[in-house]
Amino acid sequence: MAKSSNKPSSSIFVQTIDLKLASKLIKDLTEQGFELTTPQYTVFSAKKKGVSCTLYQSGKLTVQGKEMSEFLEFYLEPHILGAFSHTYKNLDIDQTARIGIDESGKGDFFGPLCIAGVYADSSNIGKLETIGVKDSKLLSDKAIMTVARAIRAEFIHHIVKINPLKYNELYAQFKNLNHLLAWGHATTIEQLVTKTNCRSVIIDQFASEHVVITALKRKKLEVDLTQRHRGEEDLVVAAASILARETFLKGLEDLSKQFGIELPKGASQSTIKAGRNFVGKHGQSALGNVGKLHFKTTQQVID
Repeated sequence: MAKSSNKPSSSIFVQTIDLKLASKLIKDLTEQGFELTTPQYTVFSAKKKGVSCTLYQSGKLTVQGKEMSEFLEFYLEPHILGAFSHTYKNLDIDQTARIGIDESGKGDFFGPLCIAGVYADSSNIGKLETIGVKDSKLLSDKAIMTVARAIRAEFIHHIVKINPLKYNELYAQFKNLNHLLAWGHATTIEQLVTKTNCRSVIIDQFASEHVVITALKRKKLEVDLTQRHRGEEDLVVAAASILARETFLKGLEDLSKQFGIELPKGASQSTIKAGRNFVGKHGQSALGNVGKLHFKTTQQVID
């Protein structure tokens, strides 16, 4: 029987179970044709077409994939959990204490790269919905500024802001954007674990699972990490996405004022035009103060 449960979302099911059930799960999943591996911090990770299932050493079980509902309804709930909370959906907000992490600025030539983390628990997690938290991509810039102020005032958070000059220096060291992002995620997680002692972390997956796990290992940091696509569907990750975007927008505005040129978001033709204006005013050598130089945009600006 399950020890305790987390409320499911439409794209991922999470529940804490008794680890004594692990041997039955392994036997059953093997018979069902799952391929089992043992990534760090897990008892196992099982995958087959349409569904993946991971049991962490903490007892947290996650299931996701296109065929997740069938797997839950016909196997996991009747044979393992003994409950039908997913089949008969409970739409309450997941009250589990957790840290959510997300980033902004990765695809923008101008401006900083920002990684933000937010911690919430059963005492205040419902407040995120009340103050208007949702995926930052669904909010206007003005709304992001308003909601971000409320998040900062009410929730423990941490933000890693990497301005272009430092970004270019770090990129030269990492030589890979995902590795740089993983370092930023691990640094943010480390700070929030220290502040809250919470080790349940969910992030918006941006690379292979091992990339962030390796970055955490370098910091000798053990957490119960869930990586999921469309992570902003989780309320706490959505709050982190808003703080990250707010920090990016403010950083872009500050750079525009500092250098006297309106620096646009993204990496479009208007970005190239603004870059050429910047080089004409400040010189090519100064471009690294405002832009991410490994972008192909750099060559388009210079040409």
